[in-house]
Amino acid sequence: MERKLFCEISPLTYNISVKKCIIQRNIKDFLKHTNFSLEKGEILPVVLYRHSSLIRRKLGNVDMELQENKAINLNIAAPLVNEIIIKPGETFSFWKLVGNTTAKKGYKEGVTISNEKVKSGIGGGMCQFTNLIHWLVLHTPLDIVEHHHHDRFDLFPDYNRQVPFGTGTSIAYNYIDYRFENNTGMDFQLITYTTDTHLCGEIRAEKNLDFKYHIFTENEKFIKKNGEVYRTGNVYRKCVDVRTGNTISKELIRENYAKVLYDTSNLDVEEV
Repeated sequence: MERKLFCEISPLTYNISVKKCIIQRNIKDFLKHTNFSLEKGEILPVVLYRHSSLIRRKLGNVDMELQENKAINLNIAAPLVNEIIIKPGETFSFWKLVGNTTAKKGYKEGVTISNEKVKSGIGGGMCQFTNLIHWLVLHTPLDIVEHHHHDRFDLFPDYNRQVPFGTGTSIAYNYIDYRFENNTGMDFQLITYTTDTHLCGEIRAEKNLDFKYHIFTENEKFIKKNGEVYRTGNVYRKCVDVRTGNTISKELIRENYAKVLYDTSNLDVEEV
């Protein structure tokens, strides 16, 4: 019999492990003296990129009450990030701004993903928030310094997918964070808010950039191997000179190889 990890023995040992990780993260940040972005400011003039994502999405057989609760959770969290300025030399940390998503603060049971399974948990829906932020940041020269994935599995069929599979994020307070640094010479700013239907965001700056970014996939397909279906493909980011239209760089940002966990009968699957 495979020996269980300490965190897998019981709910008590799991909670002890989580608290240990939170303390370790706090100590690490204290010792590093990281300069976090904590100040809000006047709206910067230039919109570099904007995006919105549907809040109540069709996710397999997930209870829609959890989606309604997610809307409440995002309504609470979005203003905490809105208008934050990321100055040169500063690091953006999602959890430093949002804090722990507890019931005492009004957060509800929402959709979470843990150990590659769909579950419910207080504050569920924050991954959608960091997904949005990550997608915005990918369209800037800001440096992503902490980004966790939960894309070893393809959990849900595409439903009006707007961004490539593999560009999502995984977070857990506070030891699994989403962070990026501003190593440029000017200020950037995040605008985040909710409507009745969407989570919306903008990444702004003091002035226009001389280049823009495109994120796209190549060789994306479904394959069947040893009786299992997998989603494969590469996600690239291309930097283009605004004036000439010439490609400055093309970088591979993700290689996808994810086991598909939903009905694949309607997919075009290639046998390998």
